[in-house]
Amino acid sequence: MTEPNDILFDVRDGIGRVTFNRPQARNAFTFQMYERVAEICKEANEDRAIKVLIFTGAGDKAFASGTDINQFRAFKTPEDAIAYEARNDRVLGVLEECRVPTIAAIAGACTGGGAAIAACCDLRVGTKTAKFGFPIARTLGNCLSMANYGRLAALLGPARVKDIIFTARLVEAQEALALGLLSEVVEDVEALQQRAGDLATLLASHAPLTLHATKEAMRRLQPRLSAEEGHDLILMCYMSKDFREGLDAFLTKRAPQWRGE
Repeated sequence: MTEPNDILFDVRDGIGRVTFNRPQARNAFTFQMYERVAEICKEANEDRAIKVLIFTGAGDKAFASGTDINQFRAFKTPEDAIAYEARNDRVLGVLEECRVPTIAAIAGACTGGGAAIAACCDLRVGTKTAKFGFPIARTLGNCLSMANYGRLAALLGPARVKDIIFTARLVEAQEALALGLLSEVVEDVEALQQRAGDLATLLASHAPLTLHATKEAMRRLQPRLSAEEGHDLILMCYMSKDFREGLDAFLTKRAPQWRGE
């Protein structure tokens, strides 16, 4: 169930601040929260007073810990799985194509859908506690969409993507800085919000068309895939017995027993 304040959005001096506001759930996303991210990006496209968007998580434990696992209980059909990944692809596409620069200000866990959102942002600043990852190989046994795999491969390279997903490890702040996942590391949440605000103020003072053209040029350099590309992989994972096992194990706090079927 999404509450009206699950995402907070305010604009001051041309800078929009978007706060994922479910700290009690490590800022895990409901389906409607993804939609709200897309709505905010569209608002920024239409409102020329908005120069920059900052995305951050409430509290110091998580930027966003991915999709709220409870929502997967309702998955019964192939259409459910395809629709879920299609929704995320659409939302992330809107974020990537947003007219204004986007900054992810990251403290704590940045995993799954949260890491996908951060990867779509133009700049990422984190605290020393920031941790990135897609631990799906030890949690749910699902997969990413081809668009997400492609985005990560462009950012990190295929070998590093396989390393992170195969091992299901979380990349800590200093390694993330070395890999280019973060552009800066700061001490704590207070310093994070200050630095993100200062960076946004700087970007807001620069030529908006230059920034937009550069964003769009970088986006166009990425490979383009058809909407159906990878549907077989999504169905293989989401419709498997392993996915149901991973979901049940996660919700009952036990280790999953994978069978590869």
